[in-house]
Amino acid sequence: MEQRDARAYLKYVRISPRKVKIVLDLIRGKDVATAMAILKNTPKSASEYLIKLLKSAVANAEHNFNMDASKLYVSECFVCPGPTLKRIMPRAQGRAFRIFKRTSHITLAVKEK
Repeated sequence: MEQRDARAYLKYVRISPRKVKIVLDLIRGKDVATAMAILKNTPKSASEYLIKLLKSAVANAEHNFNMDASKLYVSECFVCPGPTLKRIMPRAQGRAFRIFKRTSHITLAVKEK
């Protein structure tokens, strides 16, 4: 029997994928309790989103697949770039520079050990 994983998705988050990837690398492969402790003590803006996402993935595992929350670990986590919002910043001598406001699609999966 194949082991199932419970997933949670967070789409169109107004944060750059580069910034999210740094925090995701810290929790990949860790058990849920350790991952939650790392996220709560990481002073990055992405960790706020990832705490909610991890809680959601654990809730999905418990509710949809009857998994034991104490045996869960972060089996897979990655970020993909979402649509980029393009804005204009006025500059000197009538020029206009483009500002890219990037968005992210984050996926987090938990599995039972």
